[in-house]
Amino acid sequence: MRTKSGDLAILLAVVDTGGFSAAAESLDIQVARVSRAVSKVESQLGVTILNRTTRRIELTDEGRQFVESVRVSLMQLQQAEEDIISRGELPKGRLRVDAASPFVFHQLVPLVQAFHQAYPDIELELTSNEGFVDLLEKKADLAIRIGALSDSTLHARPLGRSPLYIVAAPEYLSKRGIPDKSSELALHDTIGFVGPKTLNDWPLKGFSHLEPMMSSSNGETVRQLALAGNGIACLSGFMVKKDIAEGRLIPLLESEKFSKPGREQVNAVYYKSSSVAKRISAFIDFIQPKLTL
Repeated sequence: MRTKSGDLAILLAVVDTGGFSAAAESLDIQVARVSRAVSKVESQLGVTILNRTTRRIELTDEGRQFVESVRVSLMQLQQAEEDIISRGELPKGRLRVDAASPFVFHQLVPLVQAFHQAYPDIELELTSNEGFVDLLEKKADLAIRIGALSDSTLHARPLGRSPLYIVAAPEYLSKRGIPDKSSELALHDTIGFVGPKTLNDWPLKGFSHLEPMMSSSNGETVRQLALAGNGIACLSGFMVKKDIAEGRLIPLLESEKFSKPGREQVNAVYYKSSSVAKRISAFIDFIQPKLTL
C-alpha cells in the first residue's frame, strides 16, 4: 500500500470541508500539514486528485472515484477497529443526530434521559435543520427524515408513518366556524410553510395547492400559530397527536382526507458503511418502539 491512512483521512477532510484551511480547522492541525498530506498522496499515486484554484478546489475524475473508494475503506477499517476494541461492551463515543426541530422537540427530547441511562458512554449530539441535510456537510452520523427519500448513497431504516392532520384551535373555530368540506377552506385563514411548496399540498379530495394566509419555514412555529388561534394548519401526527388528545387542537375534514405515504414516511438515514454503526443501531433500536408518530 503506497499511501497511509492518516494522509488519506486528511484528504477526505479537504474534500468534505471544501478547502485546506477548513480541513485544518476541523482536524485541529496546521494548514501546511494538510497541504503536505494531499501532495504526498498525489505524488505516491502519480495522479492529480484535486484541481486547485485561488477560490476553490475540485476533484478530478480520477480523484472522485479514488476518494469514494477511500471513504468506504477507511470507514470499514475504523469499524473493524471499534468492533474488536468494544467486543462485549456497550457502544461508546459521539453520536451526532440531525432532525427537523419539531421532531427533536416532540419525539427525541423526551427520550434522551432514558437513552443516556441505557447507553451512558454514548455522547449524544442533537442538531436541528428544517430541510434535508447533507450528512457530511453537517457532520451528522444519523438523520431523521420525514418524506420520500432519493439519495441512494444512504441506508434507510423505516421508523414508521406519521399521518397528516388538518387542525385548528377551538378558539379559532368558535369565531370562524367549522368547515364541512375542503372547498370552504377558501373562507378561512390558513397557515402553511414557506417551503418546500409540497408541504402546502394538503391531503384532501378535490383540493389543490394551498396558498396560505400566513406561513413559516418551521413546523413548530406553524403549530404554535395554530394553537394560538390564528387559523387552520396541516401538520404531522408526531407534532399534534397530544394536542388533539388533550383538546388543544381539533381535527377537521376527516372524511375528506386521504393518505400521502410519500410525505408521511419517517426514516432514519445514514451512510451504508458508517463507522459508527453500533451507536446508530443502538439509538434506532432504542427510539423506534417509543416514538409516538
